[in-house]
Amino acid sequence: MVGPTDSRDSPLLHDLLFHAYFMMLENEGKNEQQLRDYAGIDLWLRDFWFHEQGASRAVQTLHAEEWLPDTETRSLAMWLFWFLMRSGDYSKDNQESWHALDTLKVLALAAHKYKLTDPAWDHFVPGPRFPQSTPVEYYSERWLLAPPPLAIPAILSFLTLVNKLAEGVGYSTPLPPSHPLTSTPKVVEWECEWDRCRSLAQAEYDNILTESFRPGSIEGVWEGLFTYTEFTAYAALLAGGQPSIIQRTPDPSRSDSGIELDSDCVEPLSAGDPLRSYFPTGTQIRESRDGLEVQEPNRKDIIHYQRASVASGMCGFDSRGVSVQDIIITGEGHSAWGQFNLVGRVRPCDGFVSLSKEYVDGDRGKWLYRGYLVGNVKANLAGRWRDTLTPADTQGYEGCFAMSRRR
Repeated sequence: MVGPTDSRDSPLLHDLLFHAYFMMLENEGKNEQQLRDYAGIDLWLRDFWFHEQGASRAVQTLHAEEWLPDTETRSLAMWLFWFLMRSGDYSKDNQESWHALDTLKVLALAAHKYKLTDPAWDHFVPGPRFPQSTPVEYYSERWLLAPPPLAIPAILSFLTLVNKLAEGVGYSTPLPPSHPLTSTPKVVEWECEWDRCRSLAQAEYDNILTESFRPGSIEGVWEGLFTYTEFTAYAALLAGGQPSIIQRTPDPSRSDSGIELDSDCVEPLSAGDPLRSYFPTGTQIRESRDGLEVQEPNRKDIIHYQRASVASGMCGFDSRGVSVQDIIITGEGHSAWGQFNLVGRVRPCDGFVSLSKEYVDGDRGKWLYRGYLVGNVKANLAGRWRDTLTPADTQGYEGCFAMSRRR
């Protein structure tokens, strides 16, 4: 038995957390019940993360004004925390709840320390991965899997807890998998998450859409929250500031809505500027009756993208069984700052979503939203927004966001 306060990133702890993570990805209800009732993992995870002597060392490290190292063991523990989170366990009268919020706030907002994705977000087709992932044994089989970094579940947990302790902000917030509305779990809920772990563990990547993203899964109306840290405080953070700088409560605002488009063309759009959602500079996009017409610079033919509602189907295939080559997302919406338009792409290897957001009035600038769609049926789109003036290879001004289907 590994206690939440007596072991620190040991191989045994890593293997146990990986085993529990596998169980949740193939959960039909009984796995979660076993982990909760027999193993008491939900209470274990709360101690692991938020107890003063917790094995994550999160509380001790932050009290010492240091940054908690980002490791695979902690990623597994944060994903499990999100999978098993029940917002009803936290209240504004409970001091532990505020300790939890302080810890999650740092992990969610410190973009320069806790990356959204590995491979890096600024590569549409990432280069080879070194070192390769280590195989993990699960029920006598060896699997090569790599969980996404801890930032995404930390953001989902943080925004859920912010709304809970603030007694609601009037907007939709992330829907934890253990929420009563998600009380009928199915294996299909985590199929794309499972494949993302397989894809991220590969040594090399290509431009073929994997089953990490289901065509049509973002189509519809979405809403949620985005948060920000005061600009001067964030600049001080990037200049070498300590974790205590992240102390202002972010202002939540209503977020995005949009529709998704995908394509069955043989030669998809080339990879382009990561600050413009991987679109080549000068690309022209026009709406057509059935979808989009995309004109890439220095290319004579027009690329036709078909609407996801027409080409819906299993991961990576449309309704006719044709392999989907590329996914473009377009839409419009409004926030506290006004009306905006969206256009984006989905990275083939792992389903990483990148959305360019431009306000209609023209004086709010252009922003980049990047993250993952977590879950298939009760999905949340979560990640971080970023300014587009700072070069892609330099740390920019960032905040976090999360969206779910309008409820």
